[in-house]
Order: sequence, then C-alpha cells, then structure tokens
Amino acid sequence: MRKNLLLAVAAAFLCASSVASAADLAEGAKIFKRCHVCHSLKPGKRKVGPSLFGVIGRKAGTSEGYHYSTAMRHSGLTWNEATLDTYLANPRKVVKGTRMAFPGLKKEQQRQDVIAYIKEKSK
Repeated sequence: MRKNLLLAVAAAFLCASSVASAADLAEGAKIFKRCHVCHSLKPGKRKVGPSLFGVIGRKAGTSEGYHYSTAMRHSGLTWNEATLDTYLANPRKVVKGTRMAFPGLKKEQQRQDVIAYIKEKSK
C-alpha cells in the first residue's frame, strides 16, 4: 500500500512539474516584443539583427543577407531548443564577440516561452 502511495505521489509530482514548465505562447509573444526591436519573424526580413523565421535547425551565422560577427560565423552552433536556451540565458558568454547587445533572459520559463513562440511563428 505504501509503495503505491509513493508511486502516486511521484506521478503527481512529475505531472505537475511538466505542466508548470509547459511553454506559454501568449507569454512568448509578450517576451518576443523585446526581441522584435532587432529581429523579425518574417522570412528574409532582417532588421538590426537577422530574421529568426526558421532559426531552429539553422547553423548560426548563416542567414542569407545578414553580416554576422566573426565570432557568430565561427561559433559552430546549430540552433535548436537547447542551444537557443543556453544562448538566450547569456548571449555574450556563449558567443564571445557577438554583436548582440541583449543581456539575456535569466528565467528559464521565459526562454521556453519565447523559443516556443519563435517555433510556432516559423511554421
């Protein structure tokens, strides 16, 4: 009986933690307003920074028509959820010499939300 209770508590905890960490697209849209100053989510539309449309799966420093820093071109990164999460936490630490002045998003949930929003808008 005690074993079943422990399993039930563990299952409830896992379910609650996965719901709590689920990405919120509405919050991602709000957070992206900070990014929108420099980045677009329209294909090929660059601003101060490159378009982020379709960034997931793209090798860093390769968006056509944008002049990247040497550091970004040679970073060896390919953008996926994990690399974006790490980069968005502290861009200048991950790619020393990047031109991106954004200080980063310290809260993991904010990063998850904005990454989910970028993915959704890239479809």
